Amino acid sequence: MANAYENYIRNVNINKNLADRSPGKYKEKLNYLKQLIREYVHENAALVDELEEVQTKIIIRKEERKFLLRKLCEYEPQVAAEVQSVAKTGFSHGACIDQKKGKKRSNADSSDRKSKSRRNSRSRKKIVQPIPLDNSGRPIFPIELGNLTIHCLGEVISDHSEFHCEEVIYPVGFISTRIYGSLDDPTVKCIYSCKVSEVNGLPRFEIEMDDNSNPIIGDTPDVCHSLLLQKINDSLSLNVVSTRPRGNDFFGLSHPTVLNLLQSFPGSRKCSNYKWNKFEVSRSGDVHTEDNDAALSYEYLQRSINFCKYKMAPDVLQKPSDEYLDNKDNLHDYLLNN
Repeated sequence: MANAYENYIRNVNINKNLADRSPGKYKEKLNYLKQLIREYVHENAALVDELEEVQTKIIIRKEERKFLLRKLCEYEPQVAAEVQSVAKTGFSHGACIDQKKGKKRSNADSSDRKSKSRRNSRSRKKIVQPIPLDNSGRPIFPIELGNLTIHCLGEVISDHSEFHCEEVIYPVGFISTRIYGSLDDPTVKCIYSCKVSEVNGLPRFEIEMDDNSNPIIGDTPDVCHSLLLQKINDSLSLNVVSTRPRGNDFFGLSHPTVLNLLQSFPGSRKCSNYKWNKFEVSRSGDVHTEDNDAALSYEYLQRSINFCKYKMAPDVLQKPSDEYLDNKDNLHDYLLNN
């Protein structure tokens, strides 16, 4: 009787172990592992995209640092000399030299302050490039200023405060053209005409594309420029450029050469709101370079477009892999092949 009871207990335990090893339990474990693998694959793809974006930002920051250092060397001869000495002797050796000369520098602080104040006073003067003049000293049009071309300076209206502000003057009859991306296809160059006119005693600003009969009209240059940038984004269905306006720069009204010429007009002295600037003609003939802004430069607009398309490429390429991973039958083959 005891043996029969022991056999019964043994059979119950065996059946229990077989129930624990049922295929359904292993299938649940397999599905759980598949889910974990799917999550890890997605997380890895997200980390790879984030790493590429960070690396791109690092490259951009390095280039910006080099650019700022070059500009600083142009305005600070002392910094340029120090950079050259460090480049020749090495950073550590240059640091040792600086430590040895610490006392001498402390004694020469007063002279350095004087020299810096002189340099600062010079830097306040805006540098303008030389332009061709006729026999009477008047500028010869058109005036080429890089992507910007001035065709007419117009007439300064000094008795109305709406035609000038602290930074710029809005002369009636001012006409300029700029090379920028077309509204139909921003990857194609287009010439925009920027005009300033008077309507009912108020200034009116206009941006017109060379092949478009519908100009962009606004009460200020910023309104026109913002509408133009928004249309550029709408034509591509992408935010390739910030809609933060820089209308005065786009029209060319804030260009140092233009401001210098407008200040020579007799009526500019009567513009009460305008803040007078000091200009100095460049002896070396250096050309004023605009900011590396996609809202002004056609070249940097193309860089922004290419960068936005590059950022979207990983998202487009991930869709086939996501659909592939959703198919449970192909998950095992995918993991083996990758």
